[in-house]
Amino acid sequence: MDHYREQRSIFIYIIPVALALLVVFFVYKSGRRNAIAGLVEPVQTPESGHFERTIGEWKMNFDYEYAYDIEALVIHTKNYPETDVGGKMAPKDLALAWGTVAAYNKSIDFHWGQSNRWYHWYTDTYEEIAPVCLSGFDAETSVSIQSANTHVIAADNSVKRTISRIRRGDHVHLKGYLVNISGSNSGGRTFTWNSSTSRYDSGGGACEVFYVTSAQILP
Repeated sequence: MDHYREQRSIFIYIIPVALALLVVFFVYKSGRRNAIAGLVEPVQTPESGHFERTIGEWKMNFDYEYAYDIEALVIHTKNYPETDVGGKMAPKDLALAWGTVAAYNKSIDFHWGQSNRWYHWYTDTYEEIAPVCLSGFDAETSVSIQSANTHVIAADNSVKRTISRIRRGDHVHLKGYLVNISGSNSGGRTFTWNSSTSRYDSGGGACEVFYVTSAQILP
Protein backbone atom coordinates (compact mmCIF):
# COMPACT_ATOMS: atom_id res chain seq x y z
CA MET A 1 0.00 0.00 0.00
CA ASP A 2 2.80 2.44 0.83
CA HIS A 3 4.50 1.58 -2.47
CA TYR A 4 1.28 2.41 -4.35
CA ARG A 5 1.02 5.79 -2.62
CA GLU A 6 4.63 6.56 -3.48
CA GLN A 7 4.07 5.78 -7.17
CA ARG A 8 0.92 7.89 -7.26
CA SER A 9 2.78 10.77 -5.62
CA ILE A 10 5.49 10.58 -8.28
CA PHE A 11 2.87 10.70 -11.04
CA ILE A 12 1.18 13.69 -9.43
CA TYR A 13 4.46 15.61 -9.71
CA ILE A 14 5.40 14.31 -13.18
CA ILE A 15 2.14 15.16 -14.94
CA PRO A 16 2.18 18.94 -14.23
CA VAL A 17 5.85 19.13 -15.21
CA ALA A 18 5.16 17.28 -18.46
CA LEU A 19 2.23 19.57 -19.26
CA ALA A 20 4.35 22.64 -18.54
CA LEU A 21 7.08 21.36 -20.87
CA LEU A 22 4.49 20.78 -23.60
CA VAL A 23 3.21 24.35 -23.22
CA VAL A 24 6.76 25.74 -23.41
CA PHE A 25 7.49 23.63 -26.49
CA PHE A 26 4.27 24.75 -28.21
CA VAL A 27 4.96 28.43 -27.50
CA TYR A 28 8.55 28.06 -28.73
CA LYS A 29 7.44 26.38 -31.96
CA SER A 30 4.39 28.44 -32.80
CA GLY A 31 4.85 31.71 -30.89
CA ARG A 32 2.04 33.65 -29.28
CA ARG A 33 -0.73 36.11 -30.07
CA ASN A 34 0.49 39.65 -29.67
CA ALA A 35 -0.42 43.24 -30.52
CA ILE A 36 1.80 46.27 -31.18
CA ALA A 37 0.56 49.83 -31.66
CA GLY A 38 2.26 52.52 -33.71
CA LEU A 39 3.78 50.42 -36.51
CA VAL A 40 3.79 52.41 -39.73
CA GLU A 41 3.43 51.25 -43.32
CA PRO A 42 6.59 49.72 -44.84
CA VAL A 43 8.89 52.18 -46.61
CA GLN A 44 9.93 51.38 -50.15
CA THR A 45 12.08 53.44 -52.48
CA PRO A 46 12.90 52.74 -56.15
CA GLU A 47 16.06 50.71 -56.60
CA SER A 48 17.89 49.12 -59.50
CA GLY A 49 20.42 46.34 -59.44
CA HIS A 50 20.95 42.76 -60.44
CA PHE A 51 22.81 39.69 -59.30
CA GLU A 52 22.92 36.01 -60.15
CA ARG A 53 22.95 33.02 -57.84
CA THR A 54 23.28 29.29 -58.48
CA ILE A 55 20.89 27.23 -56.36
CA GLY A 56 21.46 23.54 -56.93
CA GLU A 57 20.93 22.95 -60.63
CA TRP A 58 19.21 26.30 -61.06
CA LYS A 59 20.76 29.53 -62.31
CA MET A 60 18.69 32.37 -60.91
CA ASN A 61 18.58 36.07 -61.77
CA PHE A 62 17.57 38.57 -59.08
CA ASP A 63 16.43 42.05 -60.12
CA TYR A 64 15.93 44.75 -57.49
CA GLU A 65 12.63 46.62 -57.78
CA TYR A 66 12.58 48.60 -54.53
CA ALA A 67 14.59 48.99 -51.37
CA TYR A 68 12.24 47.84 -48.62
CA ASP A 69 12.26 48.64 -44.89
CA ILE A 70 9.58 47.16 -42.64
CA GLU A 71 8.98 47.09 -38.91
CA ALA A 72 6.10 44.73 -38.25
CA LEU A 73 4.28 42.31 -36.00
CA VAL A 74 4.60 38.68 -37.06
CA ILE A 75 1.04 37.34 -37.15
CA HIS A 76 1.90 33.90 -38.53
CA THR A 77 4.82 31.89 -39.92
CA LYS A 78 5.03 28.92 -42.25
CA ASN A 79 8.00 26.69 -43.00
CA TYR A 80 8.28 25.01 -46.40
CA PRO A 81 10.43 22.00 -47.29
CA GLU A 82 13.65 22.73 -49.14
CA THR A 83 12.79 20.20 -51.84
CA ASP A 84 12.37 22.64 -54.73
CA VAL A 85 14.06 25.87 -55.77
CA GLY A 86 11.39 28.01 -54.06
CA GLY A 87 11.89 26.16 -50.79
CA LYS A 88 15.66 26.41 -51.08
CA MET A 89 15.48 30.19 -51.60
CA ALA A 90 12.70 30.95 -49.10
CA PRO A 91 12.15 28.10 -46.63
CA LYS A 92 10.05 30.36 -44.40
CA ASP A 93 7.19 32.73 -45.18
CA LEU A 94 6.24 35.48 -42.74
CA ALA A 95 2.77 36.96 -42.48
CA LEU A 96 3.36 40.52 -41.26
CA ALA A 97 1.06 43.27 -39.99
CA TRP A 98 1.31 46.93 -39.10
CA GLY A 99 -1.05 49.85 -38.45
CA THR A 100 -4.42 49.10 -36.86
CA VAL A 101 -4.21 45.39 -37.71
CA ALA A 102 -1.10 45.04 -35.54
CA ALA A 103 -2.59 47.29 -32.86
CA TYR A 104 -5.83 45.27 -32.55
CA ASN A 105 -4.44 41.81 -33.28
CA LYS A 106 -4.83 40.73 -29.65
CA SER A 107 -8.31 42.13 -28.99
CA ILE A 108 -9.72 40.92 -32.33
CA ASP A 109 -9.86 37.14 -32.64
CA PHE A 110 -8.16 36.89 -36.03
CA HIS A 111 -7.69 33.34 -37.28
CA TRP A 112 -4.53 33.65 -39.35
CA GLY A 113 -3.16 30.82 -41.47
CA GLN A 114 -0.72 30.08 -44.29
CA SER A 115 -0.54 27.33 -46.90
CA ASN A 116 0.75 26.83 -50.44
CA ARG A 117 2.59 30.19 -50.28
CA TRP A 118 -0.62 32.07 -49.48
CA TYR A 119 -1.88 33.55 -46.24
CA HIS A 120 -5.51 33.70 -45.18
CA TRP A 121 -7.60 34.89 -42.27
CA TYR A 122 -11.13 35.04 -40.94
CA THR A 123 -13.00 36.28 -37.88
CA ASP A 124 -16.10 34.80 -36.30
CA THR A 125 -18.12 37.96 -36.99
CA TYR A 126 -17.59 40.79 -39.46
CA GLU A 127 -18.31 43.35 -36.74
CA GLU A 128 -15.13 42.29 -34.88
CA ILE A 129 -12.85 43.91 -37.45
CA ALA A 130 -14.59 47.31 -37.48
CA PRO A 131 -11.80 48.93 -35.36
CA VAL A 132 -9.18 48.36 -38.08
CA CYS A 133 -11.02 50.48 -40.67
CA LEU A 134 -8.92 53.03 -42.51
CA SER A 135 -10.48 56.22 -43.85
CA GLY A 136 -12.08 55.52 -47.21
CA PHE A 137 -11.82 51.72 -46.94
CA ASP A 138 -14.01 48.99 -45.51
CA ALA A 139 -12.69 46.77 -42.72
CA GLU A 140 -11.83 43.78 -44.93
CA THR A 141 -9.83 45.91 -47.35
CA SER A 142 -8.13 47.64 -44.40
CA VAL A 143 -6.87 44.26 -43.16
CA SER A 144 -5.47 43.51 -46.62
CA ILE A 145 -3.77 46.91 -46.86
CA GLN A 146 -2.09 46.52 -43.45
CA SER A 147 -0.86 42.94 -43.69
CA ALA A 148 1.12 40.87 -46.15
CA ASN A 149 2.37 37.40 -46.86
CA THR A 150 6.11 37.64 -47.45
CA HIS A 151 8.46 35.16 -49.11
CA VAL A 152 11.70 35.79 -47.22
CA ILE A 153 15.05 35.16 -48.92
CA ALA A 154 18.10 35.54 -46.68
CA ALA A 155 21.11 37.35 -48.10
CA ASP A 156 23.56 35.36 -45.96
CA ASN A 157 23.73 32.71 -43.24
CA SER A 158 23.58 35.24 -40.40
CA VAL A 159 20.29 36.63 -41.71
CA LYS A 160 19.03 33.08 -42.32
CA ARG A 161 19.71 32.13 -38.68
CA THR A 162 17.78 35.17 -37.43
CA ILE A 163 14.84 34.43 -39.74
CA SER A 164 14.77 30.81 -38.55
CA ARG A 165 14.22 32.06 -34.98
CA ILE A 166 11.28 34.33 -35.83
CA ARG A 167 7.98 33.23 -34.29
CA ARG A 168 4.38 34.41 -34.28
CA GLY A 169 4.05 37.44 -32.00
CA ASP A 170 7.58 38.72 -32.60
CA HIS A 171 8.34 42.36 -33.31
CA VAL A 172 10.74 42.41 -36.25
CA HIS A 173 12.68 44.93 -38.29
CA LEU A 174 13.70 43.74 -41.75
CA LYS A 175 15.60 45.57 -44.48
CA GLY A 176 16.47 44.60 -48.01
CA TYR A 177 14.93 44.62 -51.47
CA LEU A 178 11.74 43.61 -53.19
CA VAL A 179 12.94 41.47 -56.09
CA ASN A 180 11.79 39.78 -59.27
CA ILE A 181 13.39 36.40 -59.81
CA SER A 182 13.72 34.35 -62.98
CA GLY A 183 15.85 31.36 -63.87
CA SER A 184 16.18 27.96 -65.47
CA ASN A 185 17.73 24.60 -64.69
CA SER A 186 19.78 22.12 -66.66
CA GLY A 187 16.62 20.30 -67.75
CA GLY A 188 15.21 23.38 -69.44
CA ARG A 189 12.60 24.13 -66.77
CA THR A 190 11.99 27.77 -65.89
CA PHE A 191 11.10 29.55 -62.66
CA THR A 192 9.61 33.03 -62.14
CA TRP A 193 8.78 34.80 -58.88
CA ASN A 194 7.74 38.46 -59.09
CA SER A 195 7.23 40.59 -56.01
CA SER A 196 4.22 42.71 -55.28
CA THR A 197 5.23 46.35 -54.94
CA SER A 198 1.91 47.64 -53.59
CA ARG A 199 0.12 47.32 -50.28
CA TYR A 200 -3.23 47.67 -52.03
CA ASP A 201 -3.29 44.47 -54.09
CA SER A 202 -4.66 41.07 -53.12
CA GLY A 203 -4.96 37.58 -54.53
CA GLY A 204 -2.41 35.96 -56.85
CA GLY A 205 0.81 37.96 -57.16
CA ALA A 206 0.14 40.04 -54.05
CA CYS A 207 2.90 38.50 -51.93
CA GLU A 208 6.17 40.35 -51.36
CA VAL A 209 9.32 38.54 -52.54
CA PHE A 210 11.78 40.02 -50.08
CA TYR A 211 15.56 39.63 -50.33
CA VAL A 212 16.53 40.40 -46.72
CA THR A 213 19.95 41.89 -45.99
CA SER A 214 19.27 42.82 -42.32
CA ALA A 215 16.98 41.09 -39.83
CA GLN A 216 16.32 41.99 -36.19
CA ILE A 217 13.96 40.54 -33.59
CA LEU A 218 13.19 43.54 -31.39
CA PRO A 219 12.40 43.43 -27.66
